[in-house]
Order: sequence, then structure tokens, then C-alpha cells
Amino acid sequence: MGKKAILIGALDTKGLEFQFVKDALQACGTDTFVIDTGVLGDPLFEPDVSADEVARAGGSSIEELRTQNDRGTAVAVMTQGAANIAVQLEKKGIVGGMLGMGGTAGTTVAASAMQALPIGVPKLLVSTVASGNTRPYVGVKDIMMMYSVVDIAGINRLSRRILSNAAYALAGMIRHTGLEQETADEKVTLGITMFGVTTPCATRVREILEKKGYDLLVFHATGTGGLAMEELIKAGYIKGIADITTTELADELVGGIFSAGPNRLEAAGAAGIPQVVSVGALDMVNFGPPDTVPAPFKERIFYQHNPTTTLMRTTVSENRELGRILADKLNKGTAPTIVVFPKAGVSLLDIAGKAFEGREERCALYEGIKQHLRSDIPMIEMEQDINDPAVADVIAEHLLKLLEHKKEG
Repeated sequence: MGKKAILIGALDTKGLEFQFVKDALQACGTDTFVIDTGVLGDPLFEPDVSADEVARAGGSSIEELRTQNDRGTAVAVMTQGAANIAVQLEKKGIVGGMLGMGGTAGTTVAASAMQALPIGVPKLLVSTVASGNTRPYVGVKDIMMMYSVVDIAGINRLSRRILSNAAYALAGMIRHTGLEQETADEKVTLGITMFGVTTPCATRVREILEKKGYDLLVFHATGTGGLAMEELIKAGYIKGIADITTTELADELVGGIFSAGPNRLEAAGAAGIPQVVSVGALDMVNFGPPDTVPAPFKERIFYQHNPTTTLMRTTVSENRELGRILADKLNKGTAPTIVVFPKAGVSLLDIAGKAFEGREERCALYEGIKQHLRSDIPMIEMEQDINDPAVADVIAEHLLKLLEHKKEG
């Protein structure tokens, strides 16, 4: 069975629209496979996966959902079922790409299926809510959302054009996936984490590793950046990490807006890939404009990074706890790991004469790591600050050694 365009949505209420897209894809020479997620009534045409199969994959049945007559329950069940079905189809090797469409409920269900697919598989979601906050639907996956402009309710002059464009876009992505073999595809892919205040370090490390023939992915440590990196590690795309900027741990601990969740800094350890970890930007917690800073923090030390980003200096006690957290996460892993600690500063703001200069805070961070880090995980102490070229050179050098050792093993 070859790769197909997977169509997912409610064929009871959106059957006409899905039939239109199905026909458009098939006219382009793209085979289709349809998953019905409609709960209210019978599908307009016969799907490849019935709504009852989706409901059962979500732990219920269509009969039970109709008896309960609770929209929230139905959406939750179909959301889970859609994700499980998507995983099954991916394992069978038939997913060339996926297209969904709908309002809030249809978008939620289709997005769950798309999020269950690997990064790189084409995903297109035509939605009435695509012009608003799309993060709940996109998450950290490469989901393309297209605003439907009008409600998805019938085929008219405008919807015909929009749905045709969606079908042609997916057909094009499926047709060309895998046809182009870039040189980079043959390279080993590594990840680097970066913030504005660790850019000099991350840039130098990237340049050194690129000269050695590696393909580098740089992740902005804004919460979604860390989540995306760890998702790619789990998917097997990334084979080594220069985790220079672990600032997302601070936002998770203190309550900033750039948290990557409680499992940040654990994927590489679980996957067993080489990692060199540092403490970049652990001197700060991120908030929005000044008026968004929670009242309990009003007396803290702040730096206005730009009109929409307010940075708050982490305290001595927070740094000690961050050191413990970082060490505990690395201790759990099986990956070849090295920690590099820059004793003269962890960001462009944490150096002599700058807003977040904090020798006492850095000492607490160092002690927190040192006291809890497994004895077999080396911690290299550098007298310079994190953006000194010498620190970048050490990070790159040791990651290269770990990668070479991994290759030989």
C-alpha cells in the first residue's frame, strides 16, 4: 500500500467539503484515505476508517457517545481516538500527508492526529480559528494552518477556491517529499539551544561544528524551542546536543512565560545521545510587558529586554535549586554527558558591570550542580563567562569527542 493523503474530519456535517477535497486530490493523482470523526449522524460517503472505529480507539463507541449526548465528552474521545489511529496508520507506512478541516471541535480532533505524526510529514489544517491563537493546535509540530475565512459550510465561490488551494498544497507536498535529496540529509544532525544573551557562544559552537561537517539545528529557548528540540530528539532526528542555554528550567521553576514543561533536559539522556550541557541564561526568568509581572515579584531586579519582554534576575536560592534540578535531570539519563560551567557569567547580562551581575547567584548555581551531579558526569569549570570564545571552543571540542567516541563504539 503506497503513501496516501489522509483526510480527517466529520463526514456527517462536513461530508460535502471533504468529498470536494477528496476529488481535487484524486484529480491531481494523489490517492486518499478518509477517517470519519463525525458523531452526530451518518457519513455522506463511506470512509476508510469509520467514526465508530475512531471512538473505540478513544475508549468508547459511537453508540455510547450518542446516548450520552455530551459534546465535550465526544470531542475528548474522538481526539484521543484520532491520535491513536494516526499512529497506527503511520506504522503501516501509508501516511503521505494529512489534511483536516473544521471549526473548534474539528480543528481540535484533527490537530491531535497531526501532532501524533512525526515532524516532516506534511500536515495541513483548514480551520475557522487559524487566525487566532494557534499554539494549542500546532504545539511543537510542523502543522500548517490555513484560515478558512468563511465557515466550512457548503461549497461556494470562496470556499471552492480555499479548499482547492488546500488540496493542491497537500498534493504538492506529498509528491515532492523525498524527491529532493539535499546534501544536509546525509549529514549527522545536531542541536544547539540559544538565547539573545548567549548568541556569541551558540554561534561560535555552531560554526565549529558545521566546519566539521555536521548539520546544525538552532533552537531559541522560548519554551516552544526547547519542546521542539526534545520532540526531534525523541523522533531520532538529532544525534547530539550542545545544550548551551538551559534557561527554560528557570521559567518552569519560578513561573515565567518561557517554560518548556517539567521534562525539559531529559530527552537526550533517555535517548542516549551525546550532550554537552551548560547553564546559559539561568540568571533570568521571562515575563511579558512590565505590567504582566506578577505582583509578588515587583521588588525583584528587572531588565527591560524590549517592550514586550521583561527579564527578572533569579535569586541565590532559586539558583541553588536550579543547580539541583539540572543535576537530577542529567543523573537520570544514560547519555554520554559533560557539563561546562562558566564561572565569570552565564549570559551577556551576568558579567561585570551589567544588570544581572551576580557572583553569589553563580556560586549557588555551581554548588547546586556540584552537590547533586553524579560523580561519573564530568563538570568542566571555565574561568571565563559563557560568551567568551574559549568556552564555546571547549563545548564544541568535547561534543566532537563524545560524538567520535559514540561512532567508534
